[in-house]
Amino acid sequence: MLKTRVITAVILTIGFLMVLFLASKMVWTCFTLVATLVGVWEWAKLIKLNKQETHIYVSFALAIGLLLIFTIDTSFALYRDKIIDGLLKLSALFWIVFSPIWLISRKKINQKLLMACLGLILLLATWIGLIGLQSKSPWLLLGVLAIVWLADIAAYFAGKRFGRHKLAPEISPGKTWEGVAGAILAATIYGLVFCYYMHYSRWLIVGLWLIVVLSVMGDLFESLLKRQAGVKDSSHLLPGHGGVLDRIDGLIPTLPLVLFYIYYPLFSSLQLHVR
Repeated sequence: MLKTRVITAVILTIGFLMVLFLASKMVWTCFTLVATLVGVWEWAKLIKLNKQETHIYVSFALAIGLLLIFTIDTSFALYRDKIIDGLLKLSALFWIVFSPIWLISRKKINQKLLMACLGLILLLATWIGLIGLQSKSPWLLLGVLAIVWLADIAAYFAGKRFGRHKLAPEISPGKTWEGVAGAILAATIYGLVFCYYMHYSRWLIVGLWLIVVLSVMGDLFESLLKRQAGVKDSSHLLPGHGGVLDRIDGLIPTLPLVLFYIYYPLFSSLQLHVR
């Protein structure tokens, strides 16, 4: 199992980096849209949509994606920007306000339409985050991805070695507070090294802590959906890893909010200053 997991991870990483740094922006946009649509399909399975409903759901997500791609230089561009703005704001609102309440209450919502709308908002906002951050700089996107992946690895090993106190046993029994502490420690070391060599303010480390917290929330939220759906993985598309949602659960909250921070005037005035 570990061998399969490692082989899959290596193949995915190499392919991802090649597209991230070598492909055109249009290829990157379409590549990430396809991955997002797979995530939408997996979300449909988690909320128990039937086959016909799933086809309609994925087709609707595809239509929105194509609309956002091909209306840049048209009279619809203003509405396109409003859609993007709305997706990012709704995603931020959900993760900051509603998801903590949801995770604490562990309430199961059986309204398929509401859950379908939520899935579209969160996953399309993640796609926008992938496009926006890559457009700003592929290295910026890779840096955000790296801290989420590093935190996930550190949490796994710290929890396995020192884990005693369960983080959310009703949602994900394997996660511990010691694992979270390990993730925070790894993010701190990463931030200190990065700030030292790149001469950024150490306030960046606080931002990294927030990214770690958000990634943990995304992981727990997807675990809650899977537990309520009665499945172990979102799908079996990636040998040893489960599905696309299982690989990007920590990115669903972080990417839109990082993009939100970078591009919105309210937050731009608070950007970190070079020493």
